[in-house]
Amino acid sequence: MKSPRHEPREATPDGRIADNIVYFARTLRKAGMRVGPASVKDAIEAVLAAGIGSRDDFYWTLHAVLVSRREDHATFDEAFRLFWKSRELIEKLLAMFSPVAPDNREKQKPRAAENRVSQAMFEGHQKSQPPREIPEIEVDARFTFSGNEVLRGKDFAQMNAAELAEARKAIAALRLPFDMIRTRRYTADAHGRRIDPRATMRAAARTGGTLILPRFRSPRLVHPPLVVLADISGSMSQYTRIFLHFLHALTEKRRRVHTFVFGTRLTNLTRQMRHRDPDAALADCSAVVKDWSGGTRIGDTLAEFNRLWSRRVLGQGAVVLLITDGLERDEIGGLSEEMERLHKSCRRLIWLNPLLRFDGFEARARGVRAMLPHVDEFRAVHNLDALADLCASLDQRPAASVDPRRWMRAGDRQAA
Repeated sequence: MKSPRHEPREATPDGRIADNIVYFARTLRKAGMRVGPASVKDAIEAVLAAGIGSRDDFYWTLHAVLVSRREDHATFDEAFRLFWKSRELIEKLLAMFSPVAPDNREKQKPRAAENRVSQAMFEGHQKSQPPREIPEIEVDARFTFSGNEVLRGKDFAQMNAAELAEARKAIAALRLPFDMIRTRRYTADAHGRRIDPRATMRAAARTGGTLILPRFRSPRLVHPPLVVLADISGSMSQYTRIFLHFLHALTEKRRRVHTFVFGTRLTNLTRQMRHRDPDAALADCSAVVKDWSGGTRIGDTLAEFNRLWSRRVLGQGAVVLLITDGLERDEIGGLSEEMERLHKSCRRLIWLNPLLRFDGFEARARGVRAMLPHVDEFRAVHNLDALADLCASLDQRPAASVDPRRWMRAGDRQAA
């Protein structure tokens, strides 16, 4: 028999809950969320109106007021878990203030946004500590790493707010290669090898035919179209925002960049990405996309792209960047056929998978095994070094380390 639900207690303005909400809002702001004074005032009024009931009711009351962007859900969830007198916070405080407190817990992988929230919460404690005298130690610099090198190799999901800001600046400074392809059209070229008959006759007509000098032409060289299909499902949520910054940087550096995102449906974000301000561009993307952090239907969304957009954007030797972990939720019956059609429609298909950050990754998932035979390259995309390698490889031949057949052979050996 279920216990009767207790009515929420009435919150009074003279209690400490208002001060705690203000401190909590400061923590969220330091962690990178957009929480202003108006939001804090609305949160206090919402708690006064709703009362203080269960922990879940209090959580969703603050969530409804303080979270305005979908990508901030993970940050808010981690901050609420650490701030509001959770058991893990007490253990962290004991370990911090007691030098003999042993940490016997099993080491776990940090959660998404945990570093940003922890840094925001304990920033005051670190500043209040007296400065310690650090002895001078001579170190051989040949075996050390700079802060920039550490940042470039760090996983996006484990970065704090300051590191994410530096990562965005580094992404904006990425240089795309000068990759050009020949088209079937021609352009005037005084040093060309082909005679341009029309230009020659037009020039002769200007002189009445008394002087006929040949005009030459050469094939026109253009940047190939760059088409990006990015997964925004729940399994990719911790990388979605930084990937959108990367796509915005690509759009600023190239003219023909087409951006699509998908979860359970396909959404074209090419127009939204043309804003000069990255924050305005991402705000427009958040307003348009309706399936953030949901399920994944890779086969259905690729079928929609092949049917509606393939002929429009995959001309003139387009390069396709497919950003997904390959964890298909539906049946994979049509996934292989749609990947094959996409592969035949473009000049180069590059699959960027953040799961390759794990050393023990194996192509065992059904979706991964269905997609691998139809891609030209299989790359990791979890840190700045991976993005830099991707940009540098756009005008080069695929290396053996990114050959998808390597992963297929390894998966076949494991299956055998």
